[in-house]
Formats: sequence, structure tokens, C-alpha cells
Amino acid sequence: MDAIDRKILAVVQQDASLSVAEIGQRVGLSSTPCWKRLQRLEADGVIQRRVAIIDPDKIGLGVTVYVSIETGDHSNEWLKHFAETVSAMPEVMEFYRMAGDVDYMLRVVVTDIAGYDTFYKKLIAAIPLKNVTSRFAMERIKSTTALPIPDAPRR
Repeated sequence: MDAIDRKILAVVQQDASLSVAEIGQRVGLSSTPCWKRLQRLEADGVIQRRVAIIDPDKIGLGVTVYVSIETGDHSNEWLKHFAETVSAMPEVMEFYRMAGDVDYMLRVVVTDIAGYDTFYKKLIAAIPLKNVTSRFAMERIKSTTALPIPDAPRR
């Protein structure tokens, strides 16, 4: 991946709805070479998909909860079942296996506290857990999906 590919990635992270011609203009390419690079970045899995980012507050999902989970079972079978169960829950936006004192971390969006209570009851009924700790976000100060594109390694 060269500097132009990195510029393309920066541009499409900000607005994936731009035409190939507009992306090319912003990175200094004509349409055809730009299109070929975009196709390669998608084929290589660098660009995984292009999506619309929706304001959760404007669709009634104003509560974000960070859920820390500890488990007493660390078997592969348990993890597979847990991962499938949690991944199927539409309220879960992000799901990580952690190092340290917490085994898993979820970012959950819901309508309100009652909505979280419903989610919580569904979660604890679905699979045995040792401890579940919930932290409610009071204010979103920064939220981005754009990764900081590193410069190419120097040789």
C-alpha cells in the first residue's frame, strides 16, 4: 500500500458516497486508476464495506452502555456459544475479548434504562456469567469510525 492508497482510505473514511472521479480528484488521480485502486483495496479486504453512519439519538437509541463481563468458564466450547449468542444480539455494537481483570467488553446501544434492563435479562438468561458490570455513558464527546491512517513505513 503506497501513499496514494493511504490518501484514498482517508478520503473514503470521511465520505464513502463520493464518486470515483471526486475521490480521484482529491488524491491526484484520474477516474480509472482510482477505480482500480479502490477495487484492489476492496478485494484485499482493506476496505471491508461502505456504510451510512446513523446518529443513534435521532433514531431513539440515546443510551450507550459499556458492559464488562467476567466468566468462570474459559473453554473453547463455552466461548463459541457465548460469541454466537452475544453476536446475534442487535443491541451489541462492539464485542471484544479482553486481557486483564475483565474477560469481555461490550458496547451496547438501547433506547433507555428499561431497554438496557431487558437486554441485561436476555444476556444473563442466555449464558452463565460470573460477573456483569454496566457503565452508562453520560455524554458522547468524540465518536468516529475513521482510523488514523499511518504513513508508509520508511525504508
